[in-house]
Amino acid sequence: MYWDKKGYSFRNFPPGVLPGTDEITGRKLLYDKEDLTENRSLGRKKRDIPNVSSYCFNELHMFLRIKSCASHFKKSTFRGFTSTTYRLHEKTSNHEAETHFGFKSVPESMKETLVGQVFSNVASKYDVMNDAMSLGIHRLWKDHFIRAMAPGPGTKLLDVAGGTGDIAMRFLNYCKEIHGDNSAQVTLLDINPHMLNVGKKRFSMTPYEKTSQVTFEVGNAEDLSSIPSNSYDAYTISFGIRNCTRIDRVLDEAYRVLRPGGRFMCLEFGNVQNPAIAPLYKMYSFQIIPVIGQLVAADRDSYQYLVESIQQFPSQDRFAEMVKNAGFTVVGDGWENLTFGIAAIHSGFKL
Repeated sequence: MYWDKKGYSFRNFPPGVLPGTDEITGRKLLYDKEDLTENRSLGRKKRDIPNVSSYCFNELHMFLRIKSCASHFKKSTFRGFTSTTYRLHEKTSNHEAETHFGFKSVPESMKETLVGQVFSNVASKYDVMNDAMSLGIHRLWKDHFIRAMAPGPGTKLLDVAGGTGDIAMRFLNYCKEIHGDNSAQVTLLDINPHMLNVGKKRFSMTPYEKTSQVTFEVGNAEDLSSIPSNSYDAYTISFGIRNCTRIDRVLDEAYRVLRPGGRFMCLEFGNVQNPAIAPLYKMYSFQIIPVIGQLVAADRDSYQYLVESIQQFPSQDRFAEMVKNAGFTVVGDGWENLTFGIAAIHSGFKL
């Protein structure tokens, strides 16, 4: 006995009619008995299918609906973001400019929400995962980043996408250890409150908590309208700019809030050019890092996005051009490669 979705029964398929298939699950559409549970509870009576033509019409209608639904859901690359992406996609205009979210294209208005979901998911394990993914090398990169900045006494720093506070902490420690300075100040700004809370917790266990040297602010790197122009000596953004929707706006805002003579510094993943290292690094990124994300943070999808976002970020020379186009003056190439170019430090001055 076979059953259709309306509760009709028949012993054999009508001549020339084959069962449909759900494109998402591969399951036959005609028709499991449990599909009738709701209809039976409503007292619907079973009877033989009336005729082949009405059956074919119903089958075609259902197939087209499922095909349309599947085309929407196949656009979502990651299982963890499927429902969010689909709901937001319904609200966006067909004419809206698109950007990338990992390897998929999304309307620009969606990316901030999707990236926010990623970092809300990973905030509590962010530092642990950085150690696991980089085998601790990220700590050496960040130490070198601060030494390259070489902040002087009384430097006022805006640390954007500062999240867990590891750059801000290194900055204050450097000023204290190198200059014996307790007047340096840092504003730790992040768009994600979950990440910012991790930074607050880190500073709460240090002597800096009871001083005015560190402040926290929720804010968007693309719109720093709450910050006056020409108000900071240095601007840092570490492993954050690639997650922004409009990088050009981030750079414009960085230029605006810096004082004349101020310095922009960015630590970000780069493009590995070494032909011996590049394929190994790519294999590690796509085959190993998402697995580590699943094992350590129980979140494979977020780390799949993160490695894809690295691939989408401009190469070192292209990003240096963007820095110059924002008005900054660069020295030499404008960047310094770290560990075969896996990461790079970019720098520019507002002159």
